[in-house]
Amino acid sequence: MPKLKNDSTRRPIRPLQAGFTMIELIMVIVILGILAAVALPRFYDLQTDARMAKMQAAVGAIKSASAIAHSGALVSNQAGATGTIKMETLDVGLVNGYPSVSGIVIAAGGLTDYVTSTTGTTLTVTPDPSHATCVITYTEAAAGAAPAIVSTALTTANCD
Repeated sequence: MPKLKNDSTRRPIRPLQAGFTMIELIMVIVILGILAAVALPRFYDLQTDARMAKMQAAVGAIKSASAIAHSGALVSNQAGATGTIKMETLDVGLVNGYPSVSGIVIAAGGLTDYVTSTTGTTLTVTPDPSHATCVITYTEAAAGAAPAIVSTALTTANCD
């Protein structure tokens, strides 16, 4: 007969469980293995997506900085001029009323998280030195035209 708690309740006392059973441990290991098999390939592919998102953020920064600088040039009556305007106490160089190559870097916040290079009137932006084909280009404005901002090279193949 099992031990009784006391005479008034007459319930048997259960022994305390000392740990996990072997089957419980095996089931946890199996579930973790399945989750790892499904999740790891997804994490591997996120590097390319993150790099493309980073470059799309740079495109947005360049486009908005160009528009803000151009509107500042219009307000200060420098729409077709070459000169400078102030943007948050910084001098932004203008060419035909839009930021110059050096001016767009300042206007877009410095682009310090990117690799930038200048060739004449064209600025090239890449995410890092090992992904030279994942590129954005900014070409200074010609007379009567807006600057060319080209981001067609932001593809999975180029940014992988």
